[in-house]
Amino acid sequence: MCDQEYFENDRLEYERLGKVTRKQFGMMLGAGIAMMLPNVANAVDVTDADVNVPTPDGTADCYFVHAANGTAPGVLIWPDIFGLRPAFRQMGKRLAQSGYSVLVVNPFYRTKKAPTAEAGAATPIEQVRPLAQTLNERTHMTDAKAFIGWLDQQPSVAKDRKMGVQGYCMGGPIAFRTAAAVPDRIGAVASFHGAPLVTNQPNSPHLEAAQSKAQFLIAIAANDDARSPNEKNVLKETFAKANLPAEIEVYADAAHGWCPPDSRVYNEQQAERAWSRLLALYSKALA
Repeated sequence: MCDQEYFENDRLEYERLGKVTRKQFGMMLGAGIAMMLPNVANAVDVTDADVNVPTPDGTADCYFVHAANGTAPGVLIWPDIFGLRPAFRQMGKRLAQSGYSVLVVNPFYRTKKAPTAEAGAATPIEQVRPLAQTLNERTHMTDAKAFIGWLDQQPSVAKDRKMGVQGYCMGGPIAFRTAAAVPDRIGAVASFHGAPLVTNQPNSPHLEAAQSKAQFLIAIAANDDARSPNEKNVLKETFAKANLPAEIEVYADAAHGWCPPDSRVYNEQQAERAWSRLLALYSKALA
């Protein structure tokens, strides 16, 4: 689903329709200067650090940010195929300012330390696809257990409250599998333009997620829905059958990759709406 041709076609079409500006697409945001996200109302003071998290396969370089005082529910963030970078650090910090202890991971730590995409989301897909191909169901599961276990050891993480996990693009399926890997700790799962969430394999992410105990937010890009129009129906049927609450919505006018602020197809209006739904999910499921 992460295909450079899709990104470029979407950029041209959305620019033609006037739904995003040349400035939003043309700036080399991924090089380290992401668009500023809106400020958090009543933001709490936070502290952040680069951290190293031990896993069965080595040591993962990650970014950890949390309230300067007190405890809060833990949240694990799986980035898209472009990996841990300034845009996701900004997103993690914003979430921490909203009242959460947030770990943003480098999913490609086995191969390369972050940043793994030289120009962030402006990096050609061909340069980062080999990194994504090093991951599989086993690495998803073992990493999920390691990262959630590490969060549980942090003084800033509330032990008496469930955790959240969210993923973007390829991070969506990994977020689903995180819920399956540690079902007793994960209370909320969010996927933003996640792909592929549904496959015809017995280990499909949606089938594994259905074995969890979480509540779900699944935000689907309009062009992803056009390519796989039945996926939303499969997701709805699967989670309904499992009796798991799931908000599943196709975001009109939003192209695959619309949420990170350094994306070629960043759509601030729809990204903010998705962000508000994320906070609503966490407020309810992690209370």
